[in-house]
Amino acid sequence: MTLRIYNTLTRHKDLFTTIEPGKVTMYCCGITVYDDCHLGHARSYIVWDVVRRYLQWRGYRVRYVQNFTDIDDKILNRAQAEGLTMQEVSDRYIAAYFRDIRRLNILDADEYPRVTEHVPEICQFIQALEAKGYAYAVDGDVYYSVQRFADYGKLSGRQLEQMQAGAGGRVDPTDPECKKQYPFDFALWKAVKPGEPAWESPWGKGRPGWHIECSAMIRARLGATIDLHGGGSDLVFPHHENEIAQSEALTGEPLARYWLHNGMVTVNGEKMSKSLGNFTTIQDLLTGNWSGYPQPIDPMAIRLFVLQAHYRKPLDFTKAAIIAAEKGWQTLKEALMLDWPQLNLSLQMLVSRELDAELVRRFQAAMDDDFNTAVGLAVLFELAKSLKREFNLRSYQGSSELTDVQLQQRSQTLVDLAQVLGLEVQAQPSTPREINVDWIEALLQKRQQARQEKRYAESDHIRKQLQAAGITVIDQPDGRTSWHR
Repeated sequence: MTLRIYNTLTRHKDLFTTIEPGKVTMYCCGITVYDDCHLGHARSYIVWDVVRRYLQWRGYRVRYVQNFTDIDDKILNRAQAEGLTMQEVSDRYIAAYFRDIRRLNILDADEYPRVTEHVPEICQFIQALEAKGYAYAVDGDVYYSVQRFADYGKLSGRQLEQMQAGAGGRVDPTDPECKKQYPFDFALWKAVKPGEPAWESPWGKGRPGWHIECSAMIRARLGATIDLHGGGSDLVFPHHENEIAQSEALTGEPLARYWLHNGMVTVNGEKMSKSLGNFTTIQDLLTGNWSGYPQPIDPMAIRLFVLQAHYRKPLDFTKAAIIAAEKGWQTLKEALMLDWPQLNLSLQMLVSRELDAELVRRFQAAMDDDFNTAVGLAVLFELAKSLKREFNLRSYQGSSELTDVQLQQRSQTLVDLAQVLGLEVQAQPSTPREINVDWIEALLQKRQQARQEKRYAESDHIRKQLQAAGITVIDQPDGRTSWHR
């Protein structure tokens, strides 16, 4: 089978090939850290988590980078309102991000670069654009000249004359103090303003514009061209369009081979967003503080709710949809937790790794068609229902439809395929009173072997097993692995 991905750039499903055989470089635009994450954020990061998991299941080694935007007007406004520094606000909401996102069983990215860590690289990037004639400085500000980039608009399909003035750079071109040469030029560097943090630069003190940040971080962490670039559909223009203009003007190479964009979560037909005030935070859903359903929602039900729709389509958030997702997760959870006393078999402790080839083929066919999780889930529900029926036959009627070998194969298939989608029965975390170094090192050695043999699902399971025991695993760029409590 071959994997085909809908590429926003080409506007059709393209055969997936990578720059380096067997390896995938992947970047996703992260959050601006000024508030708690809402369900729209959850959808994005669940989607990219599944893309990553599936590529690993297919045998690829994925290097996944997701940034944190920790320089922004909204962060500054929050800091000023609460009498805090920008870093204190950023640190608070980065911690909140991990609190919420890990409960949804989203695996940590390999790297989480912050904008504030890359100001020197951003300045170098802007200087290089200026030297090539794509940027110009005016009184401490620096702008990108969109008319110099012939391919501007190729991602969004927009023509310059169709675009609204000021859409690209958070600068109002009607402002008499506007210094732009052309209405659609966007800010790369902003001169310092009173009361704001600032960094030294060749143009004087200031801070980066929004779009240049991701271009610089991608280049610094992953190189000139990456395999996959992900983000919400609301980022196609102007953010991703401007990333392309900046990066490709500098390097002359494609920024990304494939551009993937997830659809928005809607409420009564409107995009869920903080600016509209119609958002529901992940924390509220998990703790029962959502007024539409005032009881805690299982994190796996939220995950299932997201995956029941194709990632490119809008996802309407309703009480009925959440209730249906909870019922669906209960069906899968019951099947995942079945014990088979006749075989002394528990789905959580399977010895055989044999899978049902036909069901795996159908699941892979669905996921190879632009990560169609909705169809992939149908295979899981079919498995869950057949296992529950077999359990009832064996437990209450003394009969069976499946042989013991078939039962073990289907049981293992359900566990493995559910894990590809990140749907797992979550155990309560426990921290040992004392660190058992020998136990940790043995698990890390087992994980390293699994990674070498491309059994990435197993290596991820070991990472989470250690995480539940309070151990953080860090994969170093040179291939070594370290850990800390």
